[in-house]
Amino acid sequence: MQRNLAQSLFEHGQIQTTLPKAKDLKPFAERLITLAKRARQGDLIARRRIHHLMGERSMIPADHRDAYAELSDAKRKQVMFARSGRRHRTGAAKGRMEFTAESVTRRLIESVAPRYENRPGGYTRLVKLAKRRVGDQSFLALVQLTGAEEGPGSVTRPAKTSRRRRADARYAAAVKAAKSFTKRDAAPK
Repeated sequence: MQRNLAQSLFEHGQIQTTLPKAKDLKPFAERLITLAKRARQGDLIARRRIHHLMGERSMIPADHRDAYAELSDAKRKQVMFARSGRRHRTGAAKGRMEFTAESVTRRLIESVAPRYENRPGGYTRLVKLAKRRVGDQSFLALVQLTGAEEGPGSVTRPAKTSRRRRADARYAAAVKAAKSFTKRDAAPK
């Protein structure tokens, strides 16, 4: 389960799942990204560990998914596997094919890990969602890879509504009345 969730996370950048599964996935995905950072520096043991933990799942690039859906079974096999029987890993087109599959482990090492080269940890974010799953009412959560999001930019305060202006005026009048009342009571007789 962890492997499939992590593979989907690295493929799509974020996934929605139940809260317990998300809490279980977060440290596993962070460990994989740390191993990928070490593998980028030439650590063969880290690369082998990633292959052991992640498996051999391949994915079709997003811009070619429609074309892949229209292919026959024989052509799909050509897109996924080389003639030698090994899976395509790079996603680069080979021979007469327009596209080939890309390995999730390759994407993790070549695309995801470089984003976090100078970051010591905290590669994923867990966001609890307010909605629940329809079937069993379990809480849902969103697991995201950090760093790709954009900040809100310059946030300006919205203009006050007429209701807010009236409430502020009432509050200011009450404060003024309270001050004048305490000054009258505090004056010597």
